[in-house]
Amino acid sequence: MRRGANRAGRRAACAVLATVSLLVSACGLNVNAALPFDVQPGSIRHVPELEGVELVVGSKDFTENIVLGYITQLTLKAAGATPIDLTNISGSNGARAALQNGQIDLMWEYTGTGWLSYLGEDEPIASEEEQYEVVRKADLERNGLVWLPYSQVNNTYGFATTQAYAEQHGLSTMSDVTEFLEQNPQEAEFCLDTEFANRPDGMPGVKQTYGFPVTETKIFGSGAIYAAVVNDTCNFGEVFTTDGRIAGLNLKVMEDDKSFFPQYNAALTLRQETLESHQAIAEVIAPVSDALNNDEITELNKQVDVDGRDPAVVARDWLVDKGFITSA
Repeated sequence: MRRGANRAGRRAACAVLATVSLLVSACGLNVNAALPFDVQPGSIRHVPELEGVELVVGSKDFTENIVLGYITQLTLKAAGATPIDLTNISGSNGARAALQNGQIDLMWEYTGTGWLSYLGEDEPIASEEEQYEVVRKADLERNGLVWLPYSQVNNTYGFATTQAYAEQHGLSTMSDVTEFLEQNPQEAEFCLDTEFANRPDGMPGVKQTYGFPVTETKIFGSGAIYAAVVNDTCNFGEVFTTDGRIAGLNLKVMEDDKSFFPQYNAALTLRQETLESHQAIAEVIAPVSDALNNDEITELNKQVDVDGRDPAVVARDWLVDKGFITSA
């Protein structure tokens, strides 16, 4: 009964918000414009039990998560559901709270973030599968949140330099970087964001694991680091390994050959009560999740961040190209 009342209240609120396109004063979220196109089933077939079911799809406020949010909305729409767009929520904690509080129903999350940030664990798990299993089990037991099977998208940290610089100095791995900088300490210029510079699974841990000698550290917003590397402001920059700007700016990511960085596999998350009421969600999303990997998502991110395309259109075109949906 409590679930039904909550859903009815949210449906009424969203109907008003969709009309006036204003901030959701009760929950601090912004209802986005409706998708500018319609879609029909492809290999994703119409599911009668999802017909007309309203599902609020959220995302964090960075390109990859927004693209994944639109992929989810369009997949659900092709299956017959009525997705409501609440992508681009500011901050990981805000998006997580929205999911827990029932303001959104679905959101893609990352295993390392769930384990280290939300569940408060100190030690990441080296294996992708084991990291997923521990976070899946713990989040369900502690918070009633379900992690659907994880994708091969693993958006972890890395260090990048330009392709030209890497080729000039024979750099492929982070151990190569250590050896090179020990012989050339004047080249040890790193661009980092503030959080990464101080957190134990960031630069302090990297220095301890690899023995990086660091001559100079420059602090930037994470989005500005890519251009700083290209413009020779620093020789090495902290990056996210599936960021489209890596390919767009011709950067090379150093292999984490000692497996220091945590696993950050993307998986769709939802409340247990949502899945129990609409079990078809897992079946509909499964083939789409299976088709996602680092190469696929990096290209989609590039189309948004480098080519300037709309993330909703990028998501639709990918789903159409894969045969999951058809354009109306």
